[in-house]
Amino acid sequence: MQIVIVRGAGDIASGIIHRLFKSGFKVIALEIEKPLSIRRTVSFSEAIYDGEITIEGIKAVRADSVGSAMNILKEGNVPVLIDEEGLSISQIKPIAVVDAILAKRNIGTNKNMAPITIGVGPGFCAGDDVDYVIETKRGHYLGKVIYKGSAIPNTGIPGLINGYGEERVIKSPQDGLIKHVRKIGDLVNEGDLICYVGEEKVKAPISGVIRGLIKENLYVEKGLKIGDIDPRSDIDYIYTISDKARAVAGGVLEALLHGLSKGDKNEY
Repeated sequence: MQIVIVRGAGDIASGIIHRLFKSGFKVIALEIEKPLSIRRTVSFSEAIYDGEITIEGIKAVRADSVGSAMNILKEGNVPVLIDEEGLSISQIKPIAVVDAILAKRNIGTNKNMAPITIGVGPGFCAGDDVDYVIETKRGHYLGKVIYKGSAIPNTGIPGLINGYGEERVIKSPQDGLIKHVRKIGDLVNEGDLICYVGEEKVKAPISGVIRGLIKENLYVEKGLKIGDIDPRSDIDYIYTISDKARAVAGGVLEALLHGLSKGDKNEY
């Protein structure tokens, strides 16, 4: 069984998981106990909270152990296992590990984890700590496979959508519990109340549709990204994998197939 482990199950990681699954690979996602995904309607991480989620025809199910993960695979679904440290990797022995946590730094993935290792975004060096790196910065090189070296450093500035970049991102104004007033998929005008963090009101920075909103009742810290407004206001975009996630997923698939085509990458 050709198993690929993807560390992370947010929206970009979920695009990767979906592409690999559709390409015939068995995929297991590893997540933290309380995922902080923003685009929850297209993030397999939601299975941690809700037990399961289906995204564009692929169902992910929460797994409580490696054994249950293997059973979920046999049922034709994607297991999502809580394993922040990746301790299950040595037990599962996948053909590849994809680090799609998007922490902007490497928090533990290394070439000893699997025959093929792929780092998504900044923080990895192809040929050093991983075999391949995938570019995640929007623009000409989005989705490019890097065979030697690193991705473009994180700028902290979101990519433009309809001319809006940083303006469309909602960040927490303070530490506290988040309480929703509106939900993902709601159309809002600039200045509309979106949620509360503690007693602090959080309003829409621009008009559009709420594309992402962090899980309610989570404790969030000041400055954390908690939401996202899409100025295009197309509801269908809310429930489908993004162009960026598909481009990055294509790069991951290319890197994986390149690794498998090399005779020394078929140990498992």
